[in-house]
Amino acid sequence: MTTPFTMDANAFLMGGGIPSAQFPNQAFGTTVSGPITTPPTVEQQKDLDSGEPKVWSDGKPMMQMVVTVQTSLRDPQIVDDDGQRKFYIKAKLLDAVRTAVRQSGARGLEVGGVLSITYVADGEVKKRGHNPPKIYTATYMPPSAVQASDFLQGAPQAPAPAPQYAAPAPAPAVPAQPAQPAPTPAAGAAWTPPPGLAPEQAAALAALDPQQRAALGFA
Repeated sequence: MTTPFTMDANAFLMGGGIPSAQFPNQAFGTTVSGPITTPPTVEQQKDLDSGEPKVWSDGKPMMQMVVTVQTSLRDPQIVDDDGQRKFYIKAKLLDAVRTAVRQSGARGLEVGGVLSITYVADGEVKKRGHNPPKIYTATYMPPSAVQASDFLQGAPQAPAPAPQYAAPAPAPAVPAQPAQPAPTPAAGAAWTPPPGLAPEQAAALAALDPQQRAALGFA
């Protein structure tokens, strides 16, 4: 039974979809890189001219892996380009990606892992009139390594919750005490001038009331 072909409804409506990563001919050193945004899929290759599914000489389907990554690329000719690009991984590129995954210690490509592919050279032309096959290198950083790298590079981390402490109980209020007036000499008591005052000074101070003398420092 043949599985019916389906596609995203909005992609059909708008006549678009996620474009493939582009590596212009002889633009050696071109790199397309980004975190994987959706789980990779495997599908049958199609002939670029006829659009027919490709098969090997024994009739088995020729398969390819499709990986979507989020890049910083923006093409002004693509309406609402969000930077997502698809890698169609097959042939020599499949070998390069497989090697990259093994070197990373991962078991496969995962969402959140960063896949980078670089066009480094051209291979040998095997069919007259065809472009030479592109040769690529690849690197892969699994999600756990991406998080560790962000941490080492000082990427902001979620702050730890502040510890909660119980507020101390308020101290009991102490009623204010009324101010005590400064002691004054008892009424009617004779004031004795301190030694060293001239007679006229002593007489002038004696004529003052006790509070006035106290204010002058002669209580």
